[in-house]
Amino acid sequence: MMDKRLIWQLREPAGTQTLRWQRWQRRRQTVERRLREAAQRLARGLGLWEGALYEIGGLFGTGIQSYFTFLRFLLLLNLLSLLPTASFVLLPLAWLSPPDPGPALNLTLQCPGSSQSQTGVLKFHNQVWHVLTGRALTNTYLFYGAYQVGPESSSAYSIRLAYLLSPLACLLLCFCGTLQRMVKGLPQKTLLGQDYKVPLSSKVFSSWDFCIRVQEAATIKKHEIRNEFKVELEEGRHFQLMQQQTRTQRVCHLLSYLRVNVLIGLLVVGAISAIFWATKYSQDNKEESLFLLLQYLPPGVIALVNFLGPLLFTFLVQLENYPPNTEVNLTLIWCVVLKLASLGMFFFSLGQTILCIGRDKTSCESYGYNACDYQCWENSVGEELYKLSIFNFLLTVAFAFLVTLPRRLLVDRFSGRFWAWLDREEFLVPKNVLDIVAAQTVTWMGLFYCPLLPLLSSVFLFLTFYIKKYTLLKNSRASSRPFRASSSTFFFQLVLLLGLLLAVVPLGYVVSSVHSSLDCGLFTNYSAPWQVVPELVALGLPPLGQRALHYLGSHAFSFPLLIMLSLVLTVCISQTQANARAIHRLRKQLMWQVQEKWHLVEDLSRLLPEPGPRDSVESPASRASRPRSFCPGFPCPGSPGPRDLRPGSSVVDALGLRSPCAGPRGTPASTHRVLFPSGPEL
Repeated sequence: MMDKRLIWQLREPAGTQTLRWQRWQRRRQTVERRLREAAQRLARGLGLWEGALYEIGGLFGTGIQSYFTFLRFLLLLNLLSLLPTASFVLLPLAWLSPPDPGPALNLTLQCPGSSQSQTGVLKFHNQVWHVLTGRALTNTYLFYGAYQVGPESSSAYSIRLAYLLSPLACLLLCFCGTLQRMVKGLPQKTLLGQDYKVPLSSKVFSSWDFCIRVQEAATIKKHEIRNEFKVELEEGRHFQLMQQQTRTQRVCHLLSYLRVNVLIGLLVVGAISAIFWATKYSQDNKEESLFLLLQYLPPGVIALVNFLGPLLFTFLVQLENYPPNTEVNLTLIWCVVLKLASLGMFFFSLGQTILCIGRDKTSCESYGYNACDYQCWENSVGEELYKLSIFNFLLTVAFAFLVTLPRRLLVDRFSGRFWAWLDREEFLVPKNVLDIVAAQTVTWMGLFYCPLLPLLSSVFLFLTFYIKKYTLLKNSRASSRPFRASSSTFFFQLVLLLGLLLAVVPLGYVVSSVHSSLDCGLFTNYSAPWQVVPELVALGLPPLGQRALHYLGSHAFSFPLLIMLSLVLTVCISQTQANARAIHRLRKQLMWQVQEKWHLVEDLSRLLPEPGPRDSVESPASRASRPRSFCPGFPCPGSPGPRDLRPGSSVVDALGLRSPCAGPRGTPASTHRVLFPSGPEL
């Protein structure tokens, strides 16, 4: 209480009167600070998978931990994407009474043939198969066809507009979240420069956490420090090898690089061609008796291509002996090309069959889509994307418990040269990242056709985390080439952003240009879903608002907007360049301070008397008279200044971990001292 009174007197000295408003403001700030601290503690305590991520990062390094962190980010992104649809479509739709079913579709188009009844196939169709194919859920809110509403004039709230804008809002939220996460660590790396590295000595002496008291946490921390040192030494070794290469070796390395990448490009072209023909054959023969197997032919071919592709890419890239980060990123880039190209080709082949893109078909002339075979074509596309999501998750479960687990049991049970060569499955981060990115891209593609697909994807991601964790801890081994998570996280977010852009292109084309189906859905009377926007503008807005919207969509508004964006971009670039110049000046100032301290040490070493034969043993009095700030952080007097890296020295020698303090006459001292970092190291 006495301390509190003292603090109160310091805040409000005697003779001063504090206003009641100021006291209330101070009390409010104190309460807000305490509430904010309590919320932060609660958020850290309730953080999803915090303990599991700490364990994985400590045992296997930050590179593998970044995969699980990325998986958690996708789970939160899907839950966030579900909010607009649930809030603006499902809840209002629950309050409105469903409209009376309209008359059945009466096509006046002469179709080339009637659809044959699949009497021989129906006996194979059970309820489980209907769930796997999506036919059992066609009349639910999972698919587009179940959303029905009356005309726009019958209600003040437009379900059609909410249904149209909800996918766009989801994609915008995902874009902002991915972009913010992608550029989070980019400015620091850009401003500091590519050659900036933290000295290894600082990691040696400051890596341990002295607050650890539990033996399990101490073991995990030891593994984490060891993995960090592995990455540092591996990168230093590759850097020295690259510096020692001759011009001929570099040319040979470039030719080998081109040869490997051309070979990988040919493999990608062959893979997407196989996906195109598999999808075309499955859709053209959907009335055959083998339709049960043909329904999952495109997902099966996509899964086979995406399983064999990363393995071949990893094998071919490892032949080049790249640094760990470069190897992972290059493999990831080619896996991105394969994954996104396969999904793009799959979607294009569906559009060619259903929407007759690039095909001259009679049934598409009046309706803009294949009205004979796909009366509710939105549901057909939604079923294909639903099957692709289900197949990806089932494939993850099958590989975890039918391939990886038996392989681990056989390797642990038997001994021999073959089993030693087989070993446990290696946990490949690029392959696993691309699997969940492809699944997320499929989810984004299906936002218009399957509005509740993010909920299904969230369940799959939640289960995938525990399946992958079990596979990593029990059945797999870490990669033999460690890499740093900071350089790969940017590529993970870039891949996700590319998948988002791939999903936006077909969605924008369908919403703006494709005729809606006449048999189901909210937009049965519209030539395109976007036509509901001009209709609502004409019905609900006054003439002044209509003119304002017309001006915002005209070319007259685009020029001021372009000028404003140019000014904002100029300001941002100028601020970035100013920050870079400030950092450069601060680094030069730090170098000057180091050089000034070197000069002071040299002057002090010249002023001190040289030890004679009788002064070989230093007395306690002379030791006490020596200045206390003489040697900490600096080499002993008479030693040379900062030295550049010699061709034969190692990275650790350059940082001063093995360089002893030299005496005044060149004799080594009794203790080793750490050299202060020189200018280039700062």
